[in-house]
Amino acid sequence: MKANYKTVQHWVLAYEGGYVDHPKDPGGATMEGVTQRTYDAHRRRARRIPQAVRKMHAKERDEIYKTQYWDAVRGDDLPSGIDAAVYDYAVNSGPSRAARELQAVLGVTQDGVVGIMTLDAAMRKDPAAVVKALCERRFAFLKRLKHWPTFKTGWTRRVMGERMGIQDADTGIIDRATRLARNAAYIPAPKIRDDGAGQAARDEVPIFFAALVKLFAQFFLGK
Repeated sequence: MKANYKTVQHWVLAYEGGYVDHPKDPGGATMEGVTQRTYDAHRRRARRIPQAVRKMHAKERDEIYKTQYWDAVRGDDLPSGIDAAVYDYAVNSGPSRAARELQAVLGVTQDGVVGIMTLDAAMRKDPAAVVKALCERRFAFLKRLKHWPTFKTGWTRRVMGERMGIQDADTGIIDRATRLARNAAYIPAPKIRDDGAGQAARDEVPIFFAALVKLFAQFFLGK
């Protein structure tokens, strides 16, 4: 829901941290969760000269997060708690995957677009139950990725938090979103860590096919 955006955005930024350029992160150079590729595309659309992502202004960061992720998954329209779980998933693994996984939990067509049918189904479900199911599916997806051994501590802390028994873990998005769904009076913000929680956890198959499409366009269409 619209009123939750600033709160949830604060959580996401804490998970994402500052500048990172981990050699095993498929997203490459990243500043506060925004990859260099995403930042370049944003600046080109705004008719600005591309620059290093670590020079990104807070205003640009917020524009990207709002349009690329929150609006893409209809954060303003999703029930409280579900909005947080879907948004954090979208930032980490892309809006389309987050939407499809939400739709799988809701039992509606998995087209990767949060539309009226998805919103209607979400409104008729127990939000805490949806959060739990969605985060468990997300965690299962993360464990299947080849980068799991490298980033498993950070990803586990981010999604499942202290439920998985990690030493010195604070609550993950599963707990924060559940508290949000239940209108908790106080929800602590996550601690800022440098443990890989913000490393991109994308499905590698779509990235591969996207690369093929780009090569095809360059070779046959001259783009």
